[in-house]
Amino acid sequence: MAASVAFAQQGRGPQLPPMPIQDGQILPLWQGQAPGAQGTEDRDIPTITVYLPRTMPAGMTAVIICPGGGYGALAMNHEGRQVANYFNNLGIAAFVLKYRLGPRYHHPVEIGDAQRAIRTLRANATAWRINPDHIGIMGFSAGGHLAVSASTHFDAGIASATDAIDKVGSRPDFSILGYPVVSLVEPWTHQGSKKNLLGDPADPALARSLSGENAVTAQTPPTFIFHTNADTGVPAENSIVYFLALRKAGVTAEMHIFQKGPHGVGMAGDDAALSEWPKLLANWLRGNSLLK
Repeated sequence: MAASVAFAQQGRGPQLPPMPIQDGQILPLWQGQAPGAQGTEDRDIPTITVYLPRTMPAGMTAVIICPGGGYGALAMNHEGRQVANYFNNLGIAAFVLKYRLGPRYHHPVEIGDAQRAIRTLRANATAWRINPDHIGIMGFSAGGHLAVSASTHFDAGIASATDAIDKVGSRPDFSILGYPVVSLVEPWTHQGSKKNLLGDPADPALARSLSGENAVTAQTPPTFIFHTNADTGVPAENSIVYFLALRKAGVTAEMHIFQKGPHGVGMAGDDAALSEWPKLLANWLRGNSLLK
């Protein structure tokens, strides 16, 4: 796998909250300024917001949710809180990631925030009653690209790090993608996401390396994908090329392309057909022994 971004070794770890963690708690990913921070405003502070199921048995599955927004905004409600609540109903602990955004921040800041979130959950797994081998990442749209990046660029921990959290592995154990941005080099690339993440002009070699279809290996985690054929914002080709790359690498994957539905539907509660995707996801999680 590609090495974790260099700045992951900088900074100090957060003060760990007392057990149990509290529903609705907002945890900064670093104590003090985050690595690469350009200020101390809210937009400069990556965090995870905690959403917990009613009961918390030891060994829970956990998922980090990356809302979309073209790497320039975050849809924290319909691609964050609402999704976290659904996971809670399944008995899964959910953590909504507020990652830093362009054009103020470019790669590798965003993937560094996602990797740090995974490491934080794994480092605190025992205290937070999480199974350290059942930590997944989910993303929508540009957040889906971030989830893809975290699923294809990871390490087993940074041995030389002075921060104990950075010594923990950053590989997610499973990945869930909702209408994801995947490729940064094809004609159907979502140009706004590419510009916000890489700047303008983007380095061609970096764009290729961060195109998920080029980065899949046999170690990429099992993946669930849904998209719609009618999506004109981020065409379904993104999901299709990623699924084919997973299939070629022998990675367990399931994909659903729905006939109708615009981009950015979230849980799609107002669409009788498309709102089936969360049920299909629950079946996939159950089939992969990720539900109690």
